[in-house]
Amino acid sequence: MNTAYIVKEIYIYPIKSLAGISCLKAFAEEMGFENDRRWMLLDSDNQHITQREYPIMSQFYPQISDGKITVTFQYQKHEFSISEHLNDQIYTKVWDDKSFVFEVSKATSKWFSDCLGFECKLVKIIKTGDRKHESSKSKEIYNVSFADAYPYLLTGTKSLDFLNEKLKEKITIKRFRPNIVISTVNPHEEDNFKTFKIGEVKFKNVKPCGRCIMVNNDPQNGIVKKEPLKTLSKYRNFNNSVLFGTNIVGLNAGIIKVGDVVEF
Repeated sequence: MNTAYIVKEIYIYPIKSLAGISCLKAFAEEMGFENDRRWMLLDSDNQHITQREYPIMSQFYPQISDGKITVTFQYQKHEFSISEHLNDQIYTKVWDDKSFVFEVSKATSKWFSDCLGFECKLVKIIKTGDRKHESSKSKEIYNVSFADAYPYLLTGTKSLDFLNEKLKEKITIKRFRPNIVISTVNPHEEDNFKTFKIGEVKFKNVKPCGRCIMVNNDPQNGIVKKEPLKTLSKYRNFNNSVLFGTNIVGLNAGIIKVGDVVEF
């Protein structure tokens, strides 16, 4: 046991590409934390939409309480039940992965459509196996929800510190949308973790995470800037992929908490 590595922050992102929720503890499942990216928005062609095309999505703030999700956007609020969905199955894709989903409700879809200014619908993944992702590195197949590729993203505190030393305008870890933030000793050492345990859960590292333009969207205001991707690309570019954080999978279900020690 090494007390240098401690869980500092935990986040879930109930609706893909919307703001996240900071948690003191979370229940880890095969597809990711409970209620993490189990919902996403589709356009009128049933294609998923993200902050990459619509940076304003970062200004929708979800909260979970008493079995319901409340989403706040500017001065508007909308609430729906976690268990709520219609009966007709919809076929879509998350990148190259086929996915089977269900619309939450017509009222919820209308609220998002009105806020965003174009027709869209909020959909939910119902069960494990409704989306599978094959790792380009290991060729293993994982059951995931609506995260870009893997159920969990892990980042280390020293990685952010090292980046901020190079930036004029300092940023927070929220730019990188991690699930788990741990205290570390050296920048980017999390890339080389193999298997480790946090709380009740054993995790396996799959591969470092390649980043896209989305990290340039300032979550404070939804304004896309040139940083931090410009600076990151100068020292974290490997085979035309700019890396920050690492993709991990859970090997069993269980609870992890802020303050848990990472055991190797």
